[in-house]
Amino acid sequence: MKLLLKEIQLNKNMMLYLFIGMALFFIISIGHSALLENFSVQQKWTLLLLAIAIFLWITTPIPTGASSILILALMLLFKLVDNIEQAVVGFLSPALYFILMLSIISQALVKVGIDKIIARFLFKISKGGPRFIIIGLPIFILILPILLPSAVARFKMLLPLISSLNKYYGLSNKSLFKKYCIYVIGMMNQNATMIIYTGGGFPILASQLLRDYNVAELGWLDWFLLIAPPLWIGSLIIVLVVWKFLAHHTNEEIPKNNFDGFIQTEQEPISAKFWIVVIGFLLMILTWIVTDQQHVPLLLPPMLYVVFLSTSRIRLVTNKVIREFDWENYLLLGASFSLGMLMAENGTASVLANQLLHILPENTSIEVKVIIMAIIIFILRFFFIMPSSAMIVIFPIVMSYSSLIGLPLIQLAFLIVLIIGSMMVLPIHATTTYLAYETGVLTKKEQYSIGIFSSILFVGIAIIATLFYW
Repeated sequence: MKLLLKEIQLNKNMMLYLFIGMALFFIISIGHSALLENFSVQQKWTLLLLAIAIFLWITTPIPTGASSILILALMLLFKLVDNIEQAVVGFLSPALYFILMLSIISQALVKVGIDKIIARFLFKISKGGPRFIIIGLPIFILILPILLPSAVARFKMLLPLISSLNKYYGLSNKSLFKKYCIYVIGMMNQNATMIIYTGGGFPILASQLLRDYNVAELGWLDWFLLIAPPLWIGSLIIVLVVWKFLAHHTNEEIPKNNFDGFIQTEQEPISAKFWIVVIGFLLMILTWIVTDQQHVPLLLPPMLYVVFLSTSRIRLVTNKVIREFDWENYLLLGASFSLGMLMAENGTASVLANQLLHILPENTSIEVKVIIMAIIIFILRFFFIMPSSAMIVIFPIVMSYSSLIGLPLIQLAFLIVLIIGSMMVLPIHATTTYLAYETGVLTKKEQYSIGIFSSILFVGIAIIATLFYW
């Protein structure tokens, strides 16, 4: 545990030093006077607040909830807003309540045993040997966000199952099979979250930002058709490379024969409550697919479904469930939204984008501009631990480039979404990536090699999709 905490601190120190170095390079490149003279006094205070926020998020000298409150307080102290109502405007974002609703729904699905049904299915196909799991698990992970909208819940559900299967096949604790599966449920699972905008907190926030900045009003199916093909292609390429990489670094062979042994599982009968809850959940998804958001707000179906889950006959949503919600993360996202909105409204994001435009060579093709923009997004994302907070802050800055480089809003928006959502260079860049690292199954070299390769490949996929698909 001490080694893990030391590694996390080293990750944070690396992010902090690189952030300071990049800031100094940027100031020297543009020129100190030229940099400051283009910002108004209020915009300079906003930049200072942004720097403080990034410092707090990287180093976490105080708890995340407290640092979020400090950011709101500094908005008032720096006189960036006129009153407290303007400071907390980020908490009015529907995305926050959408995350709350889906978190509650995800817990309800686990309570009625959807995780056990999924585990039972995987156990059945495991009889054909580990090769069935090796092929089937990545495909399963790429569609699971539709049924279980929480990457962390999916990881916690599948981890004990993977450990049981590893023992069932008579393999060592750090076998090739287990390493590969840990990658799939940890790192690949994080990327799979984006295939639908209801797959987790990050895509929910991203879809809300697309609406807030008048980029597009995308329905459930629209989002899926835009993001799923490049995401699936990239994920399948990576999983093949990861398998070859792990096989090269692991001596243990994968047994080829079928297995007829017994795994201890709970064979409880499926209750009527299970079917009621699952049918209600599927009806909620169907409502998102077939209805127009202009007439049926995106948040309405899950709100009604949560109320239904709290009724006396179901009783899956209680005051205890609501108290157990991650309110610290709620404060972080609300404060991040407020900061992002402030930067957009007082023009800081636009002026900063214009300053960063000096990096782009003049008279270059759109292809070169997209590549440079992708690199800028990648670098900026590196300095944020949470993809959601990175999205909220980076999105308004980069979207200001759309008219400057002649790229349609929707293409630039999804370039941002895919690069930010797929970043996992360091274990702390995503929760499930950190959970995978915490198991100790993957070595440090394996974790960082896979994370860097995956992140860079998805930058390439995002560039190609921006130019030829979106």
